[in-house]
Amino acid sequence: MSRAIIDLHDIAYAFPGRAATLDGLDFHLHEGGKVGLFGPNGAGKTTMLHILMGLLRPDRGTVSLFGKTMADGKGFDEARLKIGFLFQHSDDQLFCPTVLDDVAFGPLNQGLPPDQARDRAAEALAAVGLSGFEDRVPYRLSGGEKKLVALATILSMRPEVLVLDEPTTGLSPEAKDRLVEILTNLDMARLVVSHEPDFLSATTDTLLAMRDGRIYPGKLKAHSHVHVHEEGDVPHEHEH
Repeated sequence: MSRAIIDLHDIAYAFPGRAATLDGLDFHLHEGGKVGLFGPNGAGKTTMLHILMGLLRPDRGTVSLFGKTMADGKGFDEARLKIGFLFQHSDDQLFCPTVLDDVAFGPLNQGLPPDQARDRAAEALAAVGLSGFEDRVPYRLSGGEKKLVALATILSMRPEVLVLDEPTTGLSPEAKDRLVEILTNLDMARLVVSHEPDFLSATTDTLLAMRDGRIYPGKLKAHSHVHVHEEGDVPHEHEH
C-alpha cells in the first residue's frame, strides 16, 4: 500500500463544557487517495480538519503527517507547506492588498524569490481561470471569485495533498462546475468535506461518513437522483 499522508489515530476532542465532539476517531489518507467526508452539522468534520492541521490540539490520540508524528508546532509548520488547506470561508484565507499578493504569499513563505513567487501566482491564477485578476482587491470580489482565489493560494504552493472544507459554500452553479473541472484535472491526493452529494461523487472516489465522533464507510445510493446519506451505512427508509 502507498504511504499514508494523513494518519489520525484514536483522536478525542471536546470543547470546554461540552460533550466530546470526536471520540476515538481514526482516519487515513494515502498517496493518490481521493476521499469525500460527509455528515450532519455539528458532527465534528471541521474540528477534525483543524486538528490535522495543528490548529487544535486533541485531548487524546496521535496525528501523523507524511510519516511523521506531530509532536510540536514545528512539525506542523513543516507539514503545512505540503498541505493545501482550503478554509470554508474564503475571507479567513485572503488578507493581502491584491490578489497577486495573496496568491504569492505561500511561495514566498516556502523560500522562493519574489520573481519566482509571482510566476507561481500567475500560473495558479491561470489554472483557476482568473488570469487578469492580479491587481484586483480581494474583498471586492464575488463569493465565487474569492473561493477560486483562495484555491489559487494553495495551488501556488504545489502541495502534495488538498484538504477542502465545504468548498462549495456560497458558490453559484457555474462556480461549482468550474471547481469540479479544476479538481478533476488535478492528479493529487485530497480530502473533501462537503454536504453536496453531486460534488463529492464528481471529485472523490471513496466516501466516509462522520457520526458519534467517529468515521464510518459512507455510501452514495442512486434512486431517481444521487444523494448522500448522512448516517452512512446505517439502515434507513425513504419517504415516498
